[in-house]
Amino acid sequence: MWCDIDMISLFRNYYTIRNVFLITLESLLLYLSIILSSIIVFGNGLGGEYPILHLKAAFIVMVCVLCLYCNNVYSIKDTKGYTDLTIKLFQSFGAALILLAFFYMSFSQAIISTGFFFVYIPIVVAVLSAWRFIYVFLLKSGVLSQNIFILGDSDLALDICQEIDHEIDCGYCVKGIVSRSYVSDIDSLNVPHIADYENLSKIAKANGVKRIVIALKEKRGNFPVDELLMCRVNGIDVVEGHTFYEMLTGKFLVSSINPTWLIFSNGFRKSRMRNILKRTEDILASLILLLLFSPLILVTGILIKLDSKGPMLFSQERLGLRHKPYKLYKFRSMVENAEALSGPVWASKDDNRITRVGLFIRKWRIDELPQLINVLKGDMSLVGPRPEREHFVKTLEAEIPYYGERYIVRPGVTGWAQVRYEYGDSVEDAIEKLNYDLFYIKNMSIFMDIVIAFRTIRTVLFGVGAR
Repeated sequence: MWCDIDMISLFRNYYTIRNVFLITLESLLLYLSIILSSIIVFGNGLGGEYPILHLKAAFIVMVCVLCLYCNNVYSIKDTKGYTDLTIKLFQSFGAALILLAFFYMSFSQAIISTGFFFVYIPIVVAVLSAWRFIYVFLLKSGVLSQNIFILGDSDLALDICQEIDHEIDCGYCVKGIVSRSYVSDIDSLNVPHIADYENLSKIAKANGVKRIVIALKEKRGNFPVDELLMCRVNGIDVVEGHTFYEMLTGKFLVSSINPTWLIFSNGFRKSRMRNILKRTEDILASLILLLLFSPLILVTGILIKLDSKGPMLFSQERLGLRHKPYKLYKFRSMVENAEALSGPVWASKDDNRITRVGLFIRKWRIDELPQLINVLKGDMSLVGPRPEREHFVKTLEAEIPYYGERYIVRPGVTGWAQVRYEYGDSVEDAIEKLNYDLFYIKNMSIFMDIVIAFRTIRTVLFGVGAR
């Protein structure tokens, strides 16, 4: 068994100890690879000048970890085999070399040695590839997973099973579904069915279960209080299903949550100081970004005017905080009067209304830059739910429970839903994005905004999800 405490909470955001362990250990391997490379190049570790060179090594590790993160190397499910891993490693370290080269142009004294990286890159790729082979083997063997029972026959129980089944590195292994009634689709999940609550504590201990997740359809008259109490006093955690699903996936499940869970769950904390800090963050960051990207903004505006008829900027009414309408600004990426014939519609894949320049600026999110003006004005925040038009909001609020709760915060240029889920053009997509938006609103913090900012950089670099 990997660890009894499989999740840590940092600023009310959940992170698996397994992932923290992976990044920490691989940082150590990066550092040790630097030591080994230095021994080969200099004949002794880091050339003997330890204090300064250890700082140089730490900086190289930090840049490498950043590039590995941006290339999604820490997502096991997105790495398709060891060949793909090796390619991603070379890509990541190639990007690290470029970043370090720019840094060394200004601070040449930070260079360890001109020939150092010719030795370091092959060594570190070999070391990390070998380690990942061992790590994936351990994941598949279940050694690093916590055994759990799911008690209940609800759709939530099946959703949790499916999420765990699809994620090789989720850190859990379902040893059985405990339910007095037959659970549909259980056969396809290859999970044992335990038909009674009697002796639940003994059965859990016999299976090495450390946690029981409650996912009952109806608790009244069906809640095994005595059995669960016995499990609890014997050191087995008992967790409410929606809380567990939230920790597991980083999102809600609005199709099954009820107001009672929302009322009694942690989060949704607001304070005057928190609002002041977030607004200060928005103003400072948007000013810095506008200044930093001003040359790109100028060039983009010229290219739009040269490419097609119409204004450089596109403005459209969106709903903001507490459903207050405002004018959202973007670079025009479609032909002029694109909705004259179609009316209000979501952009679709291969939309023929998008111009040549528009296709490029959408892919790299350049069309979003004028929204920084909205952030300065206070209409938007840098991080928050995606702003929508009133036409769509009315439809979605009528069809989707809790959709109106998105408007208790300002909409954002980027957000948790935007970096976790691709662009959507249907009600089903809107439901899935709401699952992420509500998670953000419940757990929002400055630290989470920083995490989203890093994920946004990664998303932009790889052009994922744009239309």
